[in-house]
Amino acid sequence: MLNNLFKPLTVKNVVIPNRATVSAMVTNYCNPDGTATERYLAYHEAKAKGGWGLIITEDYAITPAGKGFSNVAGLWCDEQIKSHSELPKRVHQYGSIILAQIYHAGRQTSSPVTKQIPVAPSPVPDPFSYEIPRELTISEIEEIIEQFGDCAYRAKTCGFDGIELHGAHGYLIAEFMSSYSNKRTDQYGGRLENRLRFPLEVIHNVRKKCGADFIIDFRISGDEFVPGGRTIEDTKTIVPILVEAGIDMIHVSAGVYESADAIVPPQAVRHGWITDFAAEVKKLVSIPVITVGRINDPKIADQVLRSGKADLVVMARASLCDPELPNKAKEGRFEDIRQCIGCNWGCLGILFADKPIRCVLNPTLGRESEYKQKKATSSKNVAVVGGGPAGMQAAITAAEQGHTVHLYEKSSVLGGQFRLAAVPPDKGDLAAFINWQENQLRKLNVAISLNTAGTPEILTKEKPDVVILATGAVPITPKIPGADLPNVVQANDVLSGKVFLGRKIVVIGGGQVGSETADYLAILGKSVTIVEMLDDIALADALAPRIFLLKALEDKKVNILTKTTVKEIKDGAVIVDDGSITEIKADNIVMALGSKPENALKSILEEKGLRVIAIGDAAGVRQVIDATTEGYETAMQL
Repeated sequence: MLNNLFKPLTVKNVVIPNRATVSAMVTNYCNPDGTATERYLAYHEAKAKGGWGLIITEDYAITPAGKGFSNVAGLWCDEQIKSHSELPKRVHQYGSIILAQIYHAGRQTSSPVTKQIPVAPSPVPDPFSYEIPRELTISEIEEIIEQFGDCAYRAKTCGFDGIELHGAHGYLIAEFMSSYSNKRTDQYGGRLENRLRFPLEVIHNVRKKCGADFIIDFRISGDEFVPGGRTIEDTKTIVPILVEAGIDMIHVSAGVYESADAIVPPQAVRHGWITDFAAEVKKLVSIPVITVGRINDPKIADQVLRSGKADLVVMARASLCDPELPNKAKEGRFEDIRQCIGCNWGCLGILFADKPIRCVLNPTLGRESEYKQKKATSSKNVAVVGGGPAGMQAAITAAEQGHTVHLYEKSSVLGGQFRLAAVPPDKGDLAAFINWQENQLRKLNVAISLNTAGTPEILTKEKPDVVILATGAVPITPKIPGADLPNVVQANDVLSGKVFLGRKIVVIGGGQVGSETADYLAILGKSVTIVEMLDDIALADALAPRIFLLKALEDKKVNILTKTTVKEIKDGAVIVDDGSITEIKADNIVMALGSKPENALKSILEEKGLRVIAIGDAAGVRQVIDATTEGYETAMQL
């Protein structure tokens, strides 16, 4: 199995042990001055230890003016070399190869980050940031070219095996290459040859300063997916010119910030969706080609290689979710791989708030040195009440710590509301996480009692040392006249298949649950209206998933009423107020107005002398990322 994925590849006399690749992902784990932290080093070391053949670091800024986020890595001065020299050492001890991606964010940054006006080929604002950049002068362009070469040389001094020039995703090099952003009419703009002058001079400068034996990889967007942007045919014309200039590998991605859903595609995008771009490029060059694009399964990666579309396969977010993916795959332990679900919440949504990234499913991400797994000094009897993501994570971690764990779940299946979250269109990957959690529970011999509520009678009889209460939340029923009519149902009951609905549906509540339930009902041929009090719907969703969800609702002609309140529910209709009173015909009304904690058991158990810790929604309704993190941390501190 996976013979293609685990075949070595030699580039510039450097042997990459396998084709499993981690591409650059900004973590915001470094210091504000660009120096490396222990958190940053341990994050990459965990991937090398996990068996990844090629690791490409996050963007190393070539100048403070080129930072895209506050705490990115930097090699713009010699003082930063010492801290970053530790990184290649840690990675090399496991046999992995590491490249430093170097970049200048160009217009895709902001003055709050760089403390100055962003610069670009032309004074054209990026639609994503709405800040007008300053057009670079010729002398400034020449200075930046030198800065790229100097940054690459510092990376070589640190011990990196090479660098990746970030010429994709709308950053400065990409801005020069594309008429979407480059409106110059001098030697650096206009005709293709002129627009390529900047990246070619950067390549020559890096090669001159770093020598012939240093790997230069180049990342490029195969298609920018914006009006006036480069297409795959443009890219196929450009790549041979870059090869002639001296690059050693080409990494084919997609998108710019305006088309951010192409850079980091969410659940709604098919697996391996742009591998054909890499295949087209591979026909034209003899250097290794790297592909990317929502590949979260090593078996998919292997077939991409087997079909000859690329030479290396990026599984970037998959490495966040499970840094040990390659080792597990090589050993045939596929059921132990915690698979990325493409939610884009912790790795992207949090990042664009300029905060350090996290992972919804992996609570140890970014805390690898802080949370080194170790056995507890004494074994405890632990009762976990509730089999959702928080409860199962707590049970898994407690068992790994050496505690004896008994999990109680009142329903017939595990997964809680997260299991229902997998029901709407494009959300099926979520079920894989429940698979993973259940498998870990079995392997760790956790006692599981289904169809068994953790009642005071049971728990006082068992006398556990600690009760972890993960009973989740229950839907809120609003005080609306008619809310108790038989034609009114909860979104959870719709998604679980407990109710049969008529043709015309009104969903009250346009949050993520309400919007996704509406999408699900529209797929079933229902005529759906969403009623939401706020200005817009699905506001808590991550950027890229929300883009696809809104487009899906539009395509299915779901009627969306915002700034609208529900005044009354009748048998066969809903009365709403959007400035005027309107009656909407409806066979059924679906409530999706949020949830409230279900934790009444806590005080009862505490009165009986039991130690109780509430986690997840039982402690306060919030995101899944908080539930899994609390489950892990609580168990680690027992």
